Amino acid sequence: MDKYKVTAPVKLKNIETKEEIKKAKKKLKSIRKELGDWQNSMYAHDKYAVLVCLQGMDTAGKDSLIREVFKDFNARGVMVHSFKVPTEAELGHDYLWRHYIALPDRGKFAVFNRTHYENVLVTRVHPEYILGENIPTVNSLEDINDAFWESRFEQINNFEKHLADNGTIIFKFFLNVSKEEQKNRLLRRLNKPEKNWKFSPGDLDERELWDNYQMCYEEAINKTSKPHAPWYTIPADDKLTARYLVAKILYDKLTAYTDIKEPELENNIKANLENYKNQLERE
Repeated sequence: MDKYKVTAPVKLKNIETKEEIKKAKKKLKSIRKELGDWQNSMYAHDKYAVLVCLQGMDTAGKDSLIREVFKDFNARGVMVHSFKVPTEAELGHDYLWRHYIALPDRGKFAVFNRTHYENVLVTRVHPEYILGENIPTVNSLEDINDAFWESRFEQINNFEKHLADNGTIIFKFFLNVSKEEQKNRLLRRLNKPEKNWKFSPGDLDERELWDNYQMCYEEAINKTSKPHAPWYTIPADDKLTARYLVAKILYDKLTAYTDIKEPELENNIKANLENYKNQLERE
């Protein structure tokens, strides 16, 4: 699975978006059960948290991936946050604030459906959005220059390093869908009445900016894939394969943490287990 991990600069145009793994659905069903069991142990261990970040172009399959990969988790152990256009309250803080307050407790998973990377993706394609953040040093579009973006990348790297140093295990997945497959998925939304609600004319406007987004994704991935917070580029034209790959990467990397175990009972409690059982049975 390490072939999907970004350890050197990548060119997205050179990375395949289509891969099909045989029996991916069956394999996913097995591995997500194992992941759910592992999360129970992490919950009891209570020293680590896991942050799963999902990014991708519209229609990349983020929602359905979350549903299928985390289906066998105990509901108490996983929280999903979908970050949309910042609210007025969120704009009253720095851009990382709303992500920070959504971070997982120790022992839990958090899944970010769209993430803090929107702040170097959407806002980079549409820099006018930055003006709404009321940053003291930004008074016009001319202030949003290369140095501004370099500073923001550094802030994100520092944010993630702080999380990792304090026990959060970070995974960042870019669901790499092709422009042709996006077209097919948008057409399905239009052709199936039950899917119409998912479509917005704005989807077509953003599609016109495909190349801009690909450039921004490529730079963001290359500047922020670190050993403590790696990016994985996941071929997403086949949804079953994408779901399995994400689950498999999570399982392989998390089960390598050999210190994560359910705590043992104190000796005095363990020595009296039979007494406790007898006490209950006598009721």
